[in-house]
Amino acid sequence: MIAYETRLGKIQISEEYLQKLIGQTVTSCFGVVGMAPGNSVQKVLGLISKTSDVRRGIVIKGDAQSINIELHIIVSYGININAIAQSIVNKVQYTVTEATGIKVGKVTVKVDGIKE
Repeated sequence: MIAYETRLGKIQISEEYLQKLIGQTVTSCFGVVGMAPGNSVQKVLGLISKTSDVRRGIVIKGDAQSINIELHIIVSYGININAIAQSIVNKVQYTVTEATGIKVGKVTVKVDGIKE
């Protein structure tokens, strides 16, 4: 939970909201097939549920001043990975800052798979 004070009151943003926002942003990018599990907890939940969850593959660290985001993605075969990664970084930074007002310090994109 990220919380900060404004002149109008206290604002709290849940990690689940941020994960959904980022997941929808990433999966809407050209060349991204889906998200891959980012840690062992997400891997176990993926084995149990078998459903596609946009929150999978997203690790968020930080506070109300700045957050760092780590993304684990699966891309289409034959697509320029560097171009996809740069597009994702720009889109995620813009979307998170516009929706929440929180500065995004660093976005790390890890390609965990390629699908044809």
